[in-house]
Formats: sequence, structure tokens, C-alpha cells
Amino acid sequence: MIELINISKSYPTSELYSELNLRLNSGDKVGLVGRNGTGKSTLFKLILGEEHADSGDINFPKGYKIGALKQYFNFSEKTLLDETALALSEDDKYNIYKAEKILFGLGFTQEDLDKDPKSFSGGYQIRINLAKLLLTEPNMLLLDEPTNYLDILSIRWLKAFLKSFQGEVILITHDRDFMDSVCTHTLGIIRKSAFMIQGGTRKFYEQLASNEEHYEKQKIAQEKKIKELEEFIAKNKARAATATLAQSKVKILEKMDIMDDLEYDSNLNFDFNYKDTAAKFLLEVKDLSFGYTPENILFKDITFALSKGETLGIIGKNGKGKSTLLNVIAGELKQLSGSVDYHPSCVFGHFGQTNISHLNQNNTIMDEIYSVNNKLSEPVIRSICGLMMFSKDNAKKKISLLSGGEKSRVMLGKIIAQDVNLLFLDEPTNHLDIDSIEALTNAIKAFEGSCIIVTHSEELLRAVCDRLIVFTNDGADYFNGTYDEFLEKIGWDDDSVTEKKPVAKPKVNKKESKRLRAAIVAQKSKETAPLKKEIAELEALIPTLNPTEKFQKESQLLDLQLKLEEMNAEFEKRMKEV
Repeated sequence: MIELINISKSYPTSELYSELNLRLNSGDKVGLVGRNGTGKSTLFKLILGEEHADSGDINFPKGYKIGALKQYFNFSEKTLLDETALALSEDDKYNIYKAEKILFGLGFTQEDLDKDPKSFSGGYQIRINLAKLLLTEPNMLLLDEPTNYLDILSIRWLKAFLKSFQGEVILITHDRDFMDSVCTHTLGIIRKSAFMIQGGTRKFYEQLASNEEHYEKQKIAQEKKIKELEEFIAKNKARAATATLAQSKVKILEKMDIMDDLEYDSNLNFDFNYKDTAAKFLLEVKDLSFGYTPENILFKDITFALSKGETLGIIGKNGKGKSTLLNVIAGELKQLSGSVDYHPSCVFGHFGQTNISHLNQNNTIMDEIYSVNNKLSEPVIRSICGLMMFSKDNAKKKISLLSGGEKSRVMLGKIIAQDVNLLFLDEPTNHLDIDSIEALTNAIKAFEGSCIIVTHSEELLRAVCDRLIVFTNDGADYFNGTYDEFLEKIGWDDDSVTEKKPVAKPKVNKKESKRLRAAIVAQKSKETAPLKKEIAELEALIPTLNPTEKFQKESQLLDLQLKLEEMNAEFEKRMKEV
């Protein structure tokens, strides 16, 4: 259990918390939400002792161990395995298999174990830090945006791991689907205080809206009451017969706890400006190939045509070439062979990490918006800044002073300032909070033009993508279908991108279908019952074990839970077929 009591924290420019209270019980997994700048990461620093509260107390059980994911890299060993094994305790230093198991779960291969940890990309170096954290066997995990730079496969593994983790978790993530699938509770930093409920983010925001509506009604009733009292006092205080009664009303008014106006966070709410086009296909890509050297080909012979109103998703493991493909299509890199042909009326806006690095650090936000469309008047530029949550003097902030999330919003603002009919979006959800991601998703869905998007967010893929390009170990292939259709027909377990042809099935009537479904349910119950029993026994046993035994059983539990998920998925597939 961890308890925060009356925590207050402020900086010279702002107050983050005022008497914030929080209590976590054993096994609680908490998703921490709140707008950027409300103090989510600072709360982690207070719990870790890296910063100190102005007032209040933080209490832990004796011997309680907290682990946090490091976002910086400081590797000293020559091989990945040796570097990761540094995190093993003295009693465990010879149990190298534990380090291997976690590394394999995070997407590393047997061949990777002997590589220099500094040779891996930034995304994989984040995974090395995550592996070292998990090996310390903490009671609580503090995870600040752990899915950043992870691909879909690694995110799925991490999701399963956290669901089976026996300790406590506080999780900050922009990935709403990830948070809701892992967490038992949702905690929000709202108006400098903490508000927590059991359940996911949607339930949290529904409850928050209900609470705010109730508060506003109470405030209206109080204002009406105050007005009545003031009118009574004004009419009766000068008359001798009613002066005493008027004075009693004054005392009631003085004792009244006046309800303050609620302060609401500004919301990102926008649409991309569409440039009309009569083109049926805005973009045609034929036999496109690229590699940084002829021996290192990332993809070859990519062919597709993007029709107006269509969104294409580019997915796959990190380091395979997803962003590179987008940059080749956008003309930022030169292909080895093949062609990229735009319709003459096509105008595109490009959001990507390379673009963010191109922001002029000496410019203000308004300067950057103006740089892409010098025909815009100052009121229009200020309006765009306001849509991106840079109101009043904030619009004159220099780019060099902005956070990663704020720079992402500037890039979106630059696209909004133009009339476009094609969007290139490379990991657009990174650095955005949950509310901003929802606004972005709605803007993409409402956009009349076309879009190509690189993302590891399964929620965004499901919401906007009509077709896919899938990167695998063997390159990249076009998939004519949605993300859910990809999971159903191919999935991530099989690295092949050859579409599985559905087997023709004889038609069955409703009565026969009902009988077949009942048989499947019975078979599912029979085959999964022993597995469920074993899982339940392990869950009951693990809290009683010492750290070494506990880790071994947790790994076994994770394997069993993944196996049960696979079995359930197979039975669900069979149910759909009948």
C-alpha cells in the first residue's frame, strides 16, 4: 500500500497540487490521466523522492521497492545480455535465463544477446531499460509513456506482462486502449487535486462529467439562494420591525461556503482544411524500393494507389522501415527504384519526427504558422494557435521553450494553416494526451481527403484505416483490408503476409448453428478449465513466495495467461464461423 496525504506542490509560475490525497491498495493498477502540464510526471518524481512536496506526507510499507522506467541511456557492458544482467540481484546473478526471458519477450532475438547495447536504435534501447527495470522485481512500477518507441508486438507483450504483474502499477500513457486493458483504476489530476475511480478512462470521464454537472447545478441553486438573501436584507435591514430578522440572514450569508467557478481545461478541437480535387486517385506508387545501401534493402516493389477519402496505415516492427517508406513517398528520401506519382491537384501536409526537428527554434509559434501560409492575417493565425491550445500570449512563445507535446501541436497547426487533400502522419499520437488524441482521431475521420499514417496505436488503426502496408522480417507487403481483418486473416503470431484463403463452409440452418455453438462452448469449457485452475492456483501461491520463487512463478503465470488468451481467441473464431 502507498499513501499520499495532503500533498501540495508549486513552482514559481504555477501551482500543481493543493492538498492532493491518494491511497493505493495491494494489486491496484492505476492509469494516471490529466492534461499535459498538470503534473503527472512530477507526481512520479515525488513518489521516487527525486523532488519534494511543499507540504504533506508520502508513506510506504517497510522494504517497499519502487521501480521506474528510465528514459536516458547509460550502458557500460559490451553485450546486451551482460548489460541487462546487471539488474539481477546478488542472490540471482547466476540466473541469466531470467534476463533472456524478458529480453525475448521485448522482441530481442538470440543473436541480439551478444550485440553491443549501444548499437541498438533508440526504441530498442528503451526496451533494454525496461528489461533491467523488470529484473529488479519491484513491488510497484511507475511507467511514464512506456509504449513510446515500442512497436505493436512489444506493446502486446508488455500489456500481457503488466496484466499478470502481482504488484502495484501507476501508468502514464497516451494509449487509451493500452491503459484500459491493463489498469484496474483510473486516477485523474483535476483542478490541482486527485480524483480516482475503479474502472477505465471512459467510465472516469463519464463520472467526472456527471460530478461537474451536479456541482454546476448546486452552484446555480446557491447563487439563487444568495440573491434571495441579499434582496431580503436590502429590503428589511432599515425597518425596525424586521432588522433583527435581516441581521440573522446576514449571518447565514457570512457563514455560507461560496462555491467557486469550475476551471475547465482547454480542449484541442479542430479540422484539417480540405483542398477540393476531382481526382479519383491522389497518389500512385509503383514498384517502389529503398535501401541505404544496395545490400540493405528495407522494402521493394511496393505498389498501391490511394483513392480520395481513403486512409492507409503502415504497421510493423520497429526498425523495419515504416517511417522511411513514408519519407520516400513524401519526397524527403530518394527511392532506389520505382515511382511515386501525385495527381496535379494533390497538396499534402506532412507530420513527422523529421519535421518537428525542422522547426525554427528562434521562431515564435505564430511565426511558424505564418511560415507555411503568409496570406493569413494575424487574427486567423491566432485562431489556429487557439485551436492548438496556445491562447493569448502563449502564441508568442519561442519554439525552443516548448515541450515535445507542444511542438507536436505546432506541427498540426502548420498543417491546419494550409489547404490540403493528402495527409502524411508519422506517429502523430506521440506526446499528445488522451483528449488530444481523440480530437486528432475525429479530425482524421472527418477529413475528406486521403491519409497515410504510421502508428503503433491499435485504437487509431481500428478507427481510421481502410487498408494497410505491413512490414515483416521479409520486407513490406500491401494488405487490402482493415486492421481487424488483418488480425483475423493473418495476425501477428505468423510473420508471413500471405493472405490466408478462407475455407469454403457448407451452409447450416439456425438450429444446426445453435447446436454447433453449444458444442463449441462445451469444448471450450472442458479444454480451458484445467488451465484456469492452474492460473488460479498460481495467483493464490505467488504472494506467499520469496522473490526468486515469485519471479519464476510470475513468468510461468504469464505464459499460461497468454496460452489461455490464444485458446479463447481460437474458440471465438470458431464461433464466428458457425
